[in-house]
Amino acid sequence: MHVISKVKLREFWVEHADSEDALNDWYKFASKANWSDLLDVQKRYPKAEAVGNFTVFNIKGNNYRLIVDIRYSSQTIFIILQTVNR
Repeated sequence: MHVISKVKLREFWVEHADSEDALNDWYKFASKANWSDLLDVQKRYPKAEAVGNFTVFNIKGNNYRLIVDIRYSSQTIFIILQTVNR
């Protein structure tokens, strides 16, 4: 998968330093993945869920949520945003 863009992840972990390791791990894995559908994603991230047209990942024990748009046909992930779950 081609993840667009790591810059958004980096900007988030600068503000929320405790998310850096988890987001970096997600990025490394997702960049090498070859997912064809949500079931493939859930093999690695069982709590990932579809919300509308987006996929939501729980990051760092559900302290943060990573919202992405996965285009399986082009193998591209667009990072929409990360949110703090407090």
